[in-house]
Parts: sequence; C-alpha cells; structure tokens
Amino acid sequence: MSGLPAAGKTTVAEIISKRLGFKILGGGDILKEMATERGYKVTGKEWWDTPEGVKFVKEREGNPDFDKEADRRLAKKIEKGDIVVTSYTAPWITEAGFKVWLEGSVKSRTERMAKRDGTGVSEMKEVMKFRDSENKRLYKNLYNIDYGIDKTPFALIVNTNEIAPEEVADIIIKKYNENSGKENG
Repeated sequence: MSGLPAAGKTTVAEIISKRLGFKILGGGDILKEMATERGYKVTGKEWWDTPEGVKFVKEREGNPDFDKEADRRLAKKIEKGDIVVTSYTAPWITEAGFKVWLEGSVKSRTERMAKRDGTGVSEMKEVMKFRDSENKRLYKNLYNIDYGIDKTPFALIVNTNEIAPEEVADIIIKKYNENSGKENG
C-alpha cells in the first residue's frame, strides 16, 4: 500500500491486517531494523523525532544505499506473502503483491496529519508541502519514479478524502479477494 503522506496508509493497513490475520510491516520498520544493526537504540513509534532518530536520518540521507537496502529487504518479505505493507517504493521495486494507492487531497491529508500530530492545519500545510516535494525528489533520484504521478503498478486506487478508513479497508479487501479468487475476507 502506497500513497502520499497522511493518505491513510497506516490506519487502513492496520485494519486490513487485523481482518485478514496478516502481519503488518512498513518501510520505516526495516529502516529501524537497520538502525538497530548499526547500534542505535530504537524505541517507540516516534523514535524518528528523537535526537538519535534525527542522527540516523542524517546518516541515511548521506547514503542512498540505506534506502535501496531497506527496499531489498522489504521486497524479500513481500514475496513470502500474507503481509500488509506500507511503503512509498515497494509497488515499483517488486512484482509481488496486490498493490493499492491511497489518494488524498492536500487539504484532507493536511487535516488528517494535524489531527494525528495535535498541531494546527496551517502549520501542517507547510510540513505537507515539504514532505511531498522531498519524497518526490528522493524517489526520482533513487529509482526514477514519478512518485504521486505514476500509478501504473497499482491494481486499485482509492480516494480517501471523504471515506472512513473502515470503508477504505472494505473496498481493498473486496478487490483483493476478487483478484485472489476468495469470496470472503
């Protein structure tokens, strides 16, 4: 599952994971695994915002092999199946899996992120612009992906603007079951 920041990837992935009994994994989980291997003490979801997390991000930014190694590891796990993955790049780097793009307007994603992080919408608008442009730049440089524009890898695109995460999960599970020949999810 991919999409721009705050399109609902993690929330929807958690719902699908529970309903299908699949493990859930994100690209960030692999990066945390790599940080641990390098001696960082990774703790909690918000580790990225700690001084140690920021230090790792700076180390990562200086070496594109970090992301490529994380993507290689993630692709191996995807190929095993029965996993829900949230990743910016996985749909382009592996043939395996049922690929979903979650679409959301800047307005809805900004409001979602502000609510999630407990900050103001106007403040988050700038953060959203930065994250969108950085992701597009990074994945263009790493893989020549037109991130947010090229949606050719996806079996399903769901607009999350005015739909509850549970409904998004329903749509995805229904289409997944149709594609895999299952009747119920």
